[in-house]
Amino acid sequence: MTVTTDPTPPAPPSPGPAVEGTPVEGDGSLAAFGYPQELRRRMGRYASFAAGFSFISVLTTVFQFFSLGYSFGGPLFFWTWPAVLAGQLLVAACFAELAARMPIAGAIYQWASRLGTPAFGWYAGWIMVAGRIVVVAAAALALQVVLPAVWPGFQIVGGDPSPSTTSGAANAAVLGLALLGLTTLLNVLDNRALSAVNTVGVTAEIAGVALIVTLLATHAERDPGITLHTDGQGGLIAALLVGSFTAAYVLIGFESASEMSEETVNPRRVAPRTTLGALTTSGVCGGLLLLGGLLAAPSLTDGRLATEGLSYVLTSTLGDDLGRVLLADVALAICAATLAIQTSATRMLYSMARDGVLPRSARLARVPGRTGMPGTAAVVVGVGAGLLLLLNLASPQAFLAIGTTCIAMVYLAYAMVTGPMLVRRLRGEWPPAADGDRDELGRPLFSLGRWGMPVNVLAVGYGLFMTVNLAWPRAEVYDPEGGHWYFQWFTVLVVGATVATGAAYRWYRRRGDAGQGAKEPNTSEEPNASEASKASDGGSRLLV
Repeated sequence: MTVTTDPTPPAPPSPGPAVEGTPVEGDGSLAAFGYPQELRRRMGRYASFAAGFSFISVLTTVFQFFSLGYSFGGPLFFWTWPAVLAGQLLVAACFAELAARMPIAGAIYQWASRLGTPAFGWYAGWIMVAGRIVVVAAAALALQVVLPAVWPGFQIVGGDPSPSTTSGAANAAVLGLALLGLTTLLNVLDNRALSAVNTVGVTAEIAGVALIVTLLATHAERDPGITLHTDGQGGLIAALLVGSFTAAYVLIGFESASEMSEETVNPRRVAPRTTLGALTTSGVCGGLLLLGGLLAAPSLTDGRLATEGLSYVLTSTLGDDLGRVLLADVALAICAATLAIQTSATRMLYSMARDGVLPRSARLARVPGRTGMPGTAAVVVGVGAGLLLLLNLASPQAFLAIGTTCIAMVYLAYAMVTGPMLVRRLRGEWPPAADGDRDELGRPLFSLGRWGMPVNVLAVGYGLFMTVNLAWPRAEVYDPEGGHWYFQWFTVLVVGATVATGAAYRWYRRRGDAGQGAKEPNTSEEPNASEASKASDGGSRLLV
């Protein structure tokens, strides 16, 4: 068997004391990657599933983006959902295989660094961190879609609650900032509180989806054949490409189970399955919600589905009282989703800072023994997302611009993992599972086997196609009123600025290190392994 030695981020000079009650060897195998166990390993299978499901949060995102998909694709936009789900399952299958081999926090950054080059992995992590911060902001804005409908008192600013109006956009920023304050606090405290909130949120969300789908089905006004109607729209393909934004925005974040690997018991076995389980469950739940909304809507032609979305369907079909109760459950799901997304972004920031490749890395990577949480990284993510919320005060169009930008950045980062993974396969460098990746009977914990190559090829093609589709500067989508060229090009500008900022920082870092005679941490060079790493694998760094 040929084993390939891969570049890895530099190990800390000393593993340090393990957190009390946290196993280091065997369970997470962090020592084999040159890292000490700093985060507290307490999460079980359901909590791992909750991390991925909460990030996806179909109640949050379907309610948030249903109106966008319907306004462009009409009832036919329903079929973009299974198409996007199929594409994302291809990506998730690749990620599940990696999660079984490399159960490390900051999964996208770590995987891209080991599959590609250190510089390539750094950009993947940088783009993902920026994208995740934007996702946090977009998720927090979703409160505006439901809370004013639950109780008018939640409309603190102005009178019109629609997110597309000036007062609605401003109020969305106010509610979002309040939510970010709460989620940041939870991300600074202890992962037991964080897991408990996620678990409660996921349980309530699944129960809410089941109840909403059942009630909508009993109030159906039409049959499922309506999803084949085009309503005479011109440019149908272009309309469906935009309609797919709904599914594209919802069905991301399934890799959060892998981001939490260093806090998960038996992550090599648990993370691959919860990654696929969270996406599959979300896909089924979200598809049923879309179908139920289309079947039970009082009207498909009065324009309200394209502006108010599913909130309109619930309150008008089920009555104000029951509708408000269900919308309150949606609001709870939004809070859990924002928390989960911020946690995932925090782990990515922590993972990169731990390798010393970010500004103020020592502070960002600090994990107090009292909490076992990277609190400074959590605060940075919360503040960054809060600043983005302020864009909503400038224009209501920022809502859509922020949402689509974060999706495009996440899809790009995904492709930066599946791409190098495919290159490895084409070169014949994708090895079989090592001993640590097998169960007690010698079977791989998770492997695509002979399906690996076709799944990987399709995952790369799908990811690149959707990235271009999301970032394409369509004036009718991003600047329908005209006069705001920066919103039309917002996604392209933000992605470009993210890459340019990263390049500028790396240039400045190399210039400063050269002047001091120091070397930038380089994952292509063999680091001095910690004693724990040497004991576990002789100091070598292996992909498997």
